[in-house]
Amino acid sequence: MMHRSAIIRAALAGTLLTAPGTALAQAAGAPSQREAELEARLNQLEQAVQDLRAELAAARSAPTASSAPASGGPVAQPQVVQAQAPGTSGQSGPEQPTGGRAILAEAKAPPPPTAAPAQDGFRVAGTTVRINGFFKTWAAFSRYDGGNIAADSVGRDFYFPSFIPVGGVGTGNNFEAHAKQTRIAISTATPIAGKELKGLFEADFQVVPGTQGNQRIVNGYDLGLRRAFLTYDKFLVGQEWSTFQYIAALPETTDFLGPSDGTVFVRQAQLRYTEKLTPELSLSLAVENPDTSYATTLAAANVSSATDRLPDLAARLNWLMPNGMELSLAGLARKLTVDTGTVSDSAAGWGVSVAGKLPLTGDKRWDVRFMLNHGDGIGRYVGLNLIPDAVLGTDGQLYTPTLTAGFAAVRLGWTENLRSTIMAAFQKGKYQDGVAPVGGNESSWSAAANLFYSPVKNLDVGFEYRHGERELITGASGTLDRGEFAAKYSF
Repeated sequence: MMHRSAIIRAALAGTLLTAPGTALAQAAGAPSQREAELEARLNQLEQAVQDLRAELAAARSAPTASSAPASGGPVAQPQVVQAQAPGTSGQSGPEQPTGGRAILAEAKAPPPPTAAPAQDGFRVAGTTVRINGFFKTWAAFSRYDGGNIAADSVGRDFYFPSFIPVGGVGTGNNFEAHAKQTRIAISTATPIAGKELKGLFEADFQVVPGTQGNQRIVNGYDLGLRRAFLTYDKFLVGQEWSTFQYIAALPETTDFLGPSDGTVFVRQAQLRYTEKLTPELSLSLAVENPDTSYATTLAAANVSSATDRLPDLAARLNWLMPNGMELSLAGLARKLTVDTGTVSDSAAGWGVSVAGKLPLTGDKRWDVRFMLNHGDGIGRYVGLNLIPDAVLGTDGQLYTPTLTAGFAAVRLGWTENLRSTIMAAFQKGKYQDGVAPVGGNESSWSAAANLFYSPVKNLDVGFEYRHGERELITGASGTLDRGEFAAKYSF
């Protein structure tokens, strides 16, 4: 930049030469006043240039994302302010120095592009990995009228109809609290040939009863596999909920399962194919791991044969309607086999299941959920195996009990944060004449109501009361009354 005194002298000389008719004596006395005015203007101009440089530097150093509004609207463009000498009120002042023009040219350049939105999970070697699950603490006070329940029984951890005591002495009362239902899930997605190869692993500490330590000191529990499968295009292979089960129909509950008596509840290895028939209709076909659960006429306990020779076949038709209504129709076909080394026989098993979720209001906070199951030889799939798949008679033949079970639940969404569910479930088995396990189960039913509150996002606190009853073939029965509390933080 030209030295300040030189600029002043040049301006003064131009003024003297271009002021015709001015007396030499007056011109000789004018330079001091003109010099002061020009120097003041130069100081003001330099200060304006410095201010503009500072504004431009601040704009460049600001985070890119800050230029994009939160609503996703157009990106705000930085304003370009013409540098002017103070006091000119927008009128033409002294010409801007060359450096000032360069600054204005830089300020008019378009801003850098906004940053890409953040993605869930993280990437490892081209694979997106996501982690979710929940932390859950459960506590309950239980009362049994048929005697106390066995120590470390899974029936203490959640509602399991088969474990309601029957025929015991006096009443049983106990309090239990644990965090076994805490769950972790890891999912992956890898792009391959225009599609995605996906995987899921899920585990908790509830599914391996009887192998943990005691409750006296550290309450340690073993991690147990829940689900582990991969999907590609229309295929699924691995351990997943049975295709015979419609998991979306299950109601919200403080319990691990809730309406246990009347629901299909099985996870197992399978190969599944799903075809989308229409935008609302899909069909799934699967071959799944078989396991014949049987009892004998001499003992009521259900045992696994481990001698199955063919997989179970399952199919499910899902109908998801635009108004939020969901319906499912599922079928199951089985070949039950028992081979003890001395006795060997097979029998056919079949089942059907209808389930759904029907919204009652436009905001879907109120709905009805239901499931109805019927068939022969499907005891392992329904009601946590209250009824056996088959009974081995004294004649060495297998006989399949007929089973009917179901549940219904109403969800009441009082507010955005407060809701309740009322549910009831039942199951009944019918054995062939003269072929029934001694002291075997014949039926069970339960009813429950709860209240859930979510004070903040992802946190649920619930209270629930449940009454359940189990009845044997002999007519003996036992009841359970349980008050539950659960706190769950999902992530």
